[in-house]
Order: sequence, then structure tokens, then C-alpha cells
Amino acid sequence: MPHITRPWSGGVYQQIPDLEHVFQDLIRYGKTKEHIKRPSWQLVFDISKRCFYHFYVVSVMWNGLLLLFSLRSVVMNEALPDWLIDALWCLTGRTRAAWNELHLSILLLQVLLWVHSFRRLLECLFVSVFSNGVIHVVQYAFGLGYYVLLGLTVLSINVSLPQSVPGSVPLFNQLTWYHVIGTLLFIWASLLQNRSLSLLAKMRTDSSGKVETLAHKMPSGGWFELVSCPHYLAELLIYVAMSVCCGCSSLTWWLVVLYVLCNQALAAQLCHDYYKSKFETYPHQRKAFIPFVL
Repeated sequence: MPHITRPWSGGVYQQIPDLEHVFQDLIRYGKTKEHIKRPSWQLVFDISKRCFYHFYVVSVMWNGLLLLFSLRSVVMNEALPDWLIDALWCLTGRTRAAWNELHLSILLLQVLLWVHSFRRLLECLFVSVFSNGVIHVVQYAFGLGYYVLLGLTVLSINVSLPQSVPGSVPLFNQLTWYHVIGTLLFIWASLLQNRSLSLLAKMRTDSSGKVETLAHKMPSGGWFELVSCPHYLAELLIYVAMSVCCGCSSLTWWLVVLYVLCNQALAAQLCHDYYKSKFETYPHQRKAFIPFVL
């Protein structure tokens, strides 16, 4: 099998097989992919990282549509569309009766997911300053499909919540302490993510907001003093907050949280390694993802 090379942080090149190099190409994006030597055929699959906003366009439209259907079901007592029931049946094996009544937790999760997607769309368009980094076309396709499946997953959770509540208690009388705590955690994590992304953007702009450079600089300020990627940590906390809004009782959503944990931890560690290799004065006490732990 032919071999190609990639650099270690110290500048020494390591021989790795093509298969591993394809794997590295699939898990890295943006700045963590810049110093990977890749054959020309792999470059064909590159898409600009600026296309991240496409994910949130799809999410805002799709999850907004699902939220509209749910609100009509609750307020106007209209059944969910047949095609949506069929999709949910494929995911859960449950019949139409499972969605005759929707829990307040489901509506709250749909609202939070839509708000999160809309905020991230605005940040991609008006806050973040993207470099010339790229993502793989497989990552791009997965990102588009992810938010479609995520919206269906939220609705599917309805069958795993206590069935004695809907129908017997008015919707807003279902409000409990965990809805309040989960929403407050969601708001705090969203503010943390927005603040962190704003700090990253300011490293590339002047006082008037004009872009001065696309170079990667050593981040500082806010939670960047504790971890290299507080915006990734905030993403995890946002999903944890949604689980709290379900009373922490949905195994399905905890599996979503587990995926987000693995995904964001990997991305954070790759960024952390990049920063340490690029900046000799990078704070040694700073962790990658979770303060004082990881």
C-alpha cells in the first residue's frame, strides 16, 4: 500500500497509510486540516467552511416547519401530517395514537432547537469571520442531514415520556421545575457560545468591525482562559439543557448528548493540539474542552 506523509507538531514527518489519511481527512476541518499533506484527488471533496451556515438554514426551515405542525396540533387540535406520522413510525414503530397528544417538553425542545439554530445562523452570517479553511463533502452532507433527523428525534421522544400527563392536564399546567432549570441552562450556554464566538471574531477585526486578517491567532479572554474551545463546551451544555427539559428521562436524547460529547471533544482536542503546536507560549494549564479535566 502506498504511503503519504503528515507533520507532527515538531515538524517531523510521519509515514501513514492512505486509509488512515482518508480517516484524518474525514474527522478534521478548518485549521486542523491545513497542515495535512493530501493528494490532489482528495482536494476535490473540499467545501469552504463558510458553508456552515447552510446547516442552520436547513434547521431553521425544517425544524420551524415541525414546530408549526406541533403548535397546530396542540392549539387547533389538528393531527400531524400523514407523511410525518409515517416518518415517525419508521423511527419508533409506534402508531398515530402516540402523537395524538404532545407533551410540553416536546414543544419546549422544538422551540429551543429552533432558537439555537436561528442564533447560530445569525452568528455565521454576521458575527463569525471564517478563514479559508475547508470541510469534507461527507461532513457537509452529514451536517445537512443531522438537523433533519434531529427534529424527528425530538418528536419521537414523545413516546418515551409519561403518558398519563397529556390529555389529563392542560398543556401549560405541565410546567415543572426541570423545564425552568433546563431553559435557564440553555440560555446561559447560548450566551457563553455567543460570547466565545464574538471573541474569536474580534481577533480578526478592528474596532470598527472591519476584517483585518484571516490568520489564526491565540485566543484569550472569557472562558478561553480555561479551555481552548469554550464554544464547543457550550454546544454540549445546550444539548444537556435540552435533556434536563425532558426531566433527564429520555434515553434517546441522552444518546444524542453522547454523540455531541464525542464529536465536540474530538474537535476541541484537535484544535487544542493545533494551538499548542503553533504557539510556543500557549498556556500549559489550559485544557481542550472541559475546565480542569479534559
